[in-house]
Order: sequence, then C-alpha cells, then structure tokens
Amino acid sequence: MNTINMPADFNLKSYLSDLPNLPGVYRHIDEQGEVLYVGKARDLKRRVSSYFQKTLSSPRIAHMVARVARIEVTVTRSEAEALLLENNLIKRLRPRYNILFRDDKSYPYLMISAHQAPRIAYYRGSTSGKGHFFGPYPNSWAVRETIQILQRVFRLRTCEDSVYANRSRPCLLHQIGRCSAPCVNLISPEQYQLDVQRAISFLDGNTSELLGELQERMMQASDSLDFEQAAILRDQMKALSAVLQQQSMEQVGKEDVDIIVVLNAGGKFCVNMAMVRGGRHLGDRAFFPTQINDDTPSDVLAAFIAQHYLERRMPPVLVCSHALPDADLMPLLAEQTGVKARVVVRPQGVRKIWLEQATKNAGLALARVLSESTARADRTRALAEALQLDLDEAQLDTLHIECFDISHTAGEATQASCVVYKHHEMQNSLYRRYNIAGITPGDDYAAMRQVLNRRFSRVAEGLAPLPDIVLIDGGKGQVEIARQVFVELGLDIHVLVGVAKGEKRKVGLETLVFADDRPPVALGVESAALMLVAQVRDEAHRFAITGMRAQRAKTRNVSRLEDIDGIGAKRRQRLLARFGGFSGVADASIDELSAVDGISTELAERIYHALR
Repeated sequence: MNTINMPADFNLKSYLSDLPNLPGVYRHIDEQGEVLYVGKARDLKRRVSSYFQKTLSSPRIAHMVARVARIEVTVTRSEAEALLLENNLIKRLRPRYNILFRDDKSYPYLMISAHQAPRIAYYRGSTSGKGHFFGPYPNSWAVRETIQILQRVFRLRTCEDSVYANRSRPCLLHQIGRCSAPCVNLISPEQYQLDVQRAISFLDGNTSELLGELQERMMQASDSLDFEQAAILRDQMKALSAVLQQQSMEQVGKEDVDIIVVLNAGGKFCVNMAMVRGGRHLGDRAFFPTQINDDTPSDVLAAFIAQHYLERRMPPVLVCSHALPDADLMPLLAEQTGVKARVVVRPQGVRKIWLEQATKNAGLALARVLSESTARADRTRALAEALQLDLDEAQLDTLHIECFDISHTAGEATQASCVVYKHHEMQNSLYRRYNIAGITPGDDYAAMRQVLNRRFSRVAEGLAPLPDIVLIDGGKGQVEIARQVFVELGLDIHVLVGVAKGEKRKVGLETLVFADDRPPVALGVESAALMLVAQVRDEAHRFAITGMRAQRAKTRNVSRLEDIDGIGAKRRQRLLARFGGFSGVADASIDELSAVDGISTELAERIYHALR
C-alpha cells in the first residue's frame, strides 16, 4: 500500500489530476487535522473528484466538503483490501461523517470440549482451539437456554474438568436428571459419547434424523428386553419433542441465517439482527449507530454489514429489510471472509415471519431507546437550568460533566476516580483512576488537590478542553481545595460544583455548593437535575471504590508473601513471575514451588502452608 499526501502548496485541480485510477482509501481532513470522512474507491481519481463537483448529492456531503483542508489517499492492491483498510480506519479514527457502530467483539458461543467425557460450557474468545463451537449467539441468555436444553435432553455434564476428575459420588445435577454422571461411571464412555454426538446433531439442525435414530434405538432396546435403556431413550425423545414443539414455527432447513432490519424514528436509527443457527431462532440483538445525518436505511445497512462481518463469521444467508446500495459489497466481503452469502430482500414463508418479528423487535427497541434518551435529555436540561447555564439544544447534547471522588480504607490504597457524562450518558471509555501517593494517609483534601492538579494541568496548557461542569463529591472544604487549584492554574472556577451530602447522608437531601459567590442550592427529592447529579456522583463513588479495593487486595497479597520468613524481594518476584501472580502462587503445590530457583523444599513447605 502506498499513501499519497496532499502537498503543502495545495492546488485542488492539479492534485485531482495526479490521483491514480487505482483502488484505495481516501481521507478528508479539516484544518485542525481531524479526519472528517474515510471512504474506499475502485477508482480513486474518479471517486475523490466527485466530491468537488458543482452539484453534490446531499447537504451533508456539501457541509463536509466545505470543511476539507486536505486529502490523503492510500493505494491498495484490490478493492477488497481497500474495504478492509476502510473499516479498520473507521473503527480507529471514528470520523465525524462516517456511520459508526459499536465495536462489540463479545459474542458468546456454546462449547463442547475435546475432553474424553466432553462438557458443555458458555464460552467467549477465539474459536480456533480444540472442541466444537456453536454460535455466535446474540446474548448470554440464548447460550444458557441452549445449555439447559442439552442438559434436559442429553444430560451432558457442565462441571469443570478439575471437578470432574476428583468426584467420588454424583452431584445434584444427576439427582435432578440433568447429568448422566460420567464422572463416577454411571454411564459407559461409549454411551456418553453417543449422547454427545446426538447433542452436536441437534445443534447442527438435524432434528428429524435425530428423532428417527432415537426411536429406532428405543425399539431395539425394547426388543432386547433392555427396558431401562429404552426408558432413557423414550425420555430423551419426549424432552426433544417438547423443545421442537415450542420451536415448530421456527424450523426451516439447516442453513444459518441472519435477519437484519433497519428502522428509523425520531432522528435515530436501529439495526436489529436476529440469528438463526441450525434452524433455531436464537434471539435478537439491537444496534444503534451514531453520527447519522441524512443517510438512508440502505446506507446504514451497508455500513453495518461491512463493519460487522469483516471480523465475524458470516452465515450463508442474510435476510434484509432493504436492498444494498452497492452491489459490489457482498463480492468484496466474500473475497475477504471466504463466505459467499446471498442477500434476500423479499423473503417468503417462515423467513418472512422472521423478518416481520425482527421488525417488531426493532420498533420496540427503538421506542425504548427514544424514551430513555428523552428522559436523559430532560435531566440534562434540568441541570443546566438549575445551574443557570444558557445552552441551546446542540450545546445540551454535548454538555460535558466530569465528577471526582476519593476512596481509601483508613488511608490505605488511596485512589481518585474521574467519570465522564456526555451526550446524555456515561462515557465509560473516558473514565480514569489516579493512584494517590506522597500525602498523609487519610488526607482527602491533599488527595483531591493532587488529582485535580494532574487532571487539569493539561487543560491549563491547552492540551485538553475544560468540561462544562466539574462535580466534586464533597462540601465546602473539598470545593475550596478545587477553587484554589483552578485559580493557580488560571481556569474558570464557575464550572466547579460540589455535591454536599444531606442530613444523615440521606439521598435526596444533597446540596450543590459553588466555588464562586453563588449561594448553595438544595434541589429537592423530586428534582430531575438532582437525579442526574446523584447518578454521576454515585458512578464516581462506585468506580473509586472498585479501584481502591483491587489496589488494596494486590498490596495485601504481596505483603502476605513478604511476611513469610525467607522471602525477600527477589524471591517474591521470581514466584510471581513463575506462576503469573499471587493466585498462581497460592494454588501451587510444594513440588511446583520448590522447582523455582532459590526456593528450597523447606521454604516451599512454609510458603504452601502460609498461603492456605
């Protein structure tokens, strides 16, 4: 790949004429160096030139082009390679004029392990290891429901291998008919493997063949007077028939299918995806793209398919609510993923029912989000009014709130937290924790001074923007410390707001304390503004406490090692490195401990008994 940058003495006409007629990726960049838009092209020269015609296709594009200060292009070997690069850049740069979807890689799977007596388990992660993996599933509930079905019908184990290897009697799951207890040989290995294969066949959608096989084996067992085995097979058929009866409307072939519906209302889009695996409808998952302007449902659909399936297995059939605007998208995805999927826009039969159901679910999800976003926006507006902030709707949408809290236990493991509220919701990716050091243990004022200096010195240097509101979890004393820091840094003290706890620390009686001359404000229990303040404050408190507890546990675990006679800094470091942390050291045997350099058998025994 070769990147072509716009020259310093930029001449648009000359630059466009020099662009190659080759596939690649282009980036529109504004004067501040912010990437506005990332796109791919089969012919870079033709595609980039189209943005600078007298008549543009939409007001959004015209608005973006008016801000373009320079263009960068990267030539690729093929359009498929350009598609991959485009989506990687979109995820990394998050350009303002691209449709963005949350990069969620946490789809769960159902795993049947490669053990001699395989277990079924909930699984997240790479599927390249040993065992059978089924999915992905839209959510964890769908996986756990399937596990319950497999337990009820085939009685497969779910216990960890370490538990399985050390059992001497059946567990409760066997007593209630959910496990055949291979751990204590209440079922032969051959019979258990047959149940595993039947479970795999069920998950693959071969339900009719499976029922036929079970019926045949039941009759054979009955003819052989093996009535106990015949009863087991009868119960399996009964349980399986009940499951299939519940899902009778959902059975259609064995192909995996994704149903994708795009719906818009209230200026917001919802992409609802229903998953069908092995003929079973596993459930729905809703996505809400951001940075939508005047994009059509087809544009949103194309962006979703491109961003979603480049890193995930694509089923052979996609049932979609709208046609794709670019006929080349699916061949390009096939070249990258190796899966030639076909898009069905006007489905018939049960697929039509699926599409209608997915459309209803999209409408419900969109209505819920719109209702929630309206309520959150109302809270933001109420807080702005309570603080006498003169903001229009656009400014309310971007209102930036940061809240700080201090947490420690008797001065131990002091940590400060910073949480961020923006766009009417908490921004988890912007949260920060600060380890506080060099202060008198338990001095919350010194801790607050340190964290505010560390956070806002960058603001004073012009390297970061100043939030619209800075909430301090504390009363007049904490706010005074914050005021001093802001004055020293030359920052506006009007943004500082303290949240003083009410009488007996009762929720709803909090008072807002200001760093300037404004009198304190008691908003009242029913105030929407107080609900938002309490939400942000409580989140800062939670984030600080979890960080403090983790730091404290880490410190104490290390101290437990150092308290053992004969363990110094070097031996502690060797032990932690050898076993990957304190828990690994605690779980190690005496022989494993003595195998570490510098650890004698006697010392290993002391470590072993000290950590028990």
